[in-house]
Amino acid sequence: MDLARLECLARVTEPDHALLDNATGILSDAARIVVLTGAGVSAESGVPTFRGEQGLWRSYQPEELATPDAFRRDPELVWSWYQWRRELIADCSPNSGHHALARLALSRDGVTLVTQNVDGLHNRAARDMAMALGVSDPEPAYPLEVHGAIHRDRCSGCARLTAGTTGSEPGPPTCAACGSPLRPDVIWFGESLDAGVIGSAQQAAIHADVCLVAGTSALVYPAAGLPDLTLRSGGAVVEVNLEPTPLTGSATVSIRGQSGEILPEIVGA
Repeated sequence: MDLARLECLARVTEPDHALLDNATGILSDAARIVVLTGAGVSAESGVPTFRGEQGLWRSYQPEELATPDAFRRDPELVWSWYQWRRELIADCSPNSGHHALARLALSRDGVTLVTQNVDGLHNRAARDMAMALGVSDPEPAYPLEVHGAIHRDRCSGCARLTAGTTGSEPGPPTCAACGSPLRPDVIWFGESLDAGVIGSAQQAAIHADVCLVAGTSALVYPAAGLPDLTLRSGGAVVEVNLEPTPLTGSATVSIRGQSGEILPEIVGA
């Protein structure tokens, strides 16, 4: 969803205060919470979706570049695209929704954050909030990143993880351990999710008293199946989104509006 559309929806959408109170009560009473966030949360920070006409880069669509075949065929092209994306994301900052979730995870036990986003804004919010709260370890507010993270590099040979490379040098650098080309640590089209990461997310959803879903279309599986795991285990689902989604009809509470405004109100942190 482009930013103009998001801003238009925000102007016409006013959350129902009874729904806000209901959601606040559900979350307050929960011993175990799993949070699933999607692109809508980061769109409020100005992170582009990189899809559609606004996602074009040198006449390429993301689906043409974010594949293992594209990287094998033209690693310099794919690397250049990701370096451009990293620069755009570096200019974005966590918003109040990111910070509210970080505060929640650092202020109480039993909270697991899961994100479909690769931008690393949850991690930055965790560090911001840990500093603000005087907490030495921000890790409890780091999310399970089911689609990876653009701020890390992964060796295409030995899979060694390192901090994301910056700079404008052409082509990917090579791994210090094995000499293979580095690639962004993101899940490309045609690749499987990390079994350990998605498995941990599914277990958290199964054992959660409530699944809080924010800014996601509820269309991209297997992450979109996490709320259903909570429901089938007898838990509740609270949805925060600008528009109805396939999840809306089964959610315990579904609130229309911007996550950056609603999440600080309902998480009780």
